Amino acid sequence: MSVEADVLVVGAGPAGSATATYLARRGLDVALLEKSQFPREKVCGDGLTPRATRQLIRLGIDTSPGAGWLRNFGLRIYGGSTTPFELPWPELADFPSYGLVRPRADFDDLLARNATASGAKLYEMTNITAPILDQRSGRIVGVRSRDGRTFTAPLVVAADGNSTRLSLAMGLNRRDDRPMGVAVRTYYRSPRHLDDHLESWLELWAGKPGQSDLLPGYGWIFGMGDGTCNVGLGVLNTSSAFGRTDYKDLLKRWLDNTPPEWGFRDENMTTDIRGAALPMGFNRTPHYTNGLLLVGDAGGMVNPFNGEGIAYGLESAELAAEAIAEAHYRGVGTASAERALLRYPTQLKAELGGYYTLGNVFVKLIGNPKVMSICTKYGLPRKTLMRFTLKLLANLHDSRDGDAMDKIINALCRIAPAA
Repeated sequence: MSVEADVLVVGAGPAGSATATYLARRGLDVALLEKSQFPREKVCGDGLTPRATRQLIRLGIDTSPGAGWLRNFGLRIYGGSTTPFELPWPELADFPSYGLVRPRADFDDLLARNATASGAKLYEMTNITAPILDQRSGRIVGVRSRDGRTFTAPLVVAADGNSTRLSLAMGLNRRDDRPMGVAVRTYYRSPRHLDDHLESWLELWAGKPGQSDLLPGYGWIFGMGDGTCNVGLGVLNTSSAFGRTDYKDLLKRWLDNTPPEWGFRDENMTTDIRGAALPMGFNRTPHYTNGLLLVGDAGGMVNPFNGEGIAYGLESAELAAEAIAEAHYRGVGTASAERALLRYPTQLKAELGGYYTLGNVFVKLIGNPKVMSICTKYGLPRKTLMRFTLKLLANLHDSRDGDAMDKIINALCRIAPAA
């Protein structure tokens, strides 16, 4: 079996499905290739900030509670005190003032169906094993699946996640000078399932806070609205514990010291503890080469400040689709089309490069437990400082005509060299 298309999108996670949606709406013939079958589970916190919410709105997704979404209105932070700090999402022109929660199994299925409703053709159970190259130019012109099918197109999008075997087959290896994280999560039956705030734990204690060992990493608790909470933790490669810790044991040691009435005990666990890598700060480049564009985790687009990946997968999808559509209508293979495609990595650097450079520095700093302790002890109680920190860490600020905090963040991102 052989399939021809204008564009192949390998991977139907949020970034791949969004890319396919934008391209199909521009009139291109798009083949969206997914190795598994929907609905399928992915390791994730399931929590979306207003930045991701904005992208869903741009995709035409109904984000109302009636459509199955649980909204959140801010961030609750534990650290430096037994009493948490609550910070509302900022009121901005560029972003809505609410975030969302939805299980990835349902979320990814919804985005894939949105792509097919826009005109993309979805091929499930299609595990891509190798690129097809033009022998003269070295450009990718298609892919082969494990079951022997071939899919051809003049342009291919790698949206196949952190492992991105397609990128590796094209010689695009992970950069060791960029941060990397690992996260584990599970679900518990809990009375906290209707929480209207995302919850972040900057300090994880093995016992009573301040009177026991401080564990490596950061944690989260997100109410799912269905009787369960998504609970997990992440560890960065700047920590001495990275790669040398039993992360599942670490999660349980932290949760065993949370209040028993929250329900975060083994008897209430509804799924196994599962883990995934978090590729950060543009840790795979270039984002365009020889007919291949990288979007989302395949291009290492997880935010180093907060571990958020979906928002940036959706944003990169929109930018990639703009460049691909422009190249398609100029005539793929022409010098003009190639200039349009090269605009994609240029835009990514302009939009996120400086911010990710700041994030890469931040990751190195908080890898030192003493620095983290000072930040939580002296920074969290200062509300003005924490409002600024929330805007910076969540990348939520107005690009034009914002307040003084927005202008400072924009200036920092402009002067920082692009990652």
